[in-house]
Amino acid sequence: MNLKQHFTTKRLVLMALFVALSYVVSFLEFPIFPVTPYFKLDFANVFIMLTGFLLGPVEGVLVCALKELLSVIDSSSGGVGEIANFLMTSAFILFPAIVYRMKKGFKTVATTLVAACLIGTGVALFVNRFIIFPLYMGAAAQTVFYEVFWYALAFNLIKTLSISLITVLLYKRLSIFLKKKHI
Repeated sequence: MNLKQHFTTKRLVLMALFVALSYVVSFLEFPIFPVTPYFKLDFANVFIMLTGFLLGPVEGVLVCALKELLSVIDSSSGGVGEIANFLMTSAFILFPAIVYRMKKGFKTVATTLVAACLIGTGVALFVNRFIIFPLYMGAAAQTVFYEVFWYALAFNLIKTLSISLITVLLYKRLSIFLKKKHI
């Protein structure tokens, strides 16, 4: 697929819609463990994962980057959280989006999303340990990270699994709709 096919007007509009949806949904966040209120669950990555499946991995990463650029506007992290989220989300969506381009079908979606949950959780733990915690907690970062390791692991598994489940539930309906619109 050449550049003109990747970025038709219809595809650009759909990408912009997914950026906007992802950005707005990112505000609907909530902690799931009282001990670690800074681990907040949101479902913004559903739209980024859908972009990866529907339009391709390049478009998925681009939507992720644009959503994070918008998030810098009201960020309290000075962009650090957005860079970390970009790395974690890209790692989470790339494998399923790439494999799906080569082999379509529910079995492919299901198996690649399971793998993506493991990849995304692993990258999230790495990013938390070596980027987020050191920048926010300084010298105590390593100690604090290991104190909350099991919460971090559980949180990231819950987040990736819930995003995967919602993606599976929405994908087929959205895919049929977009095919009818010739996107």
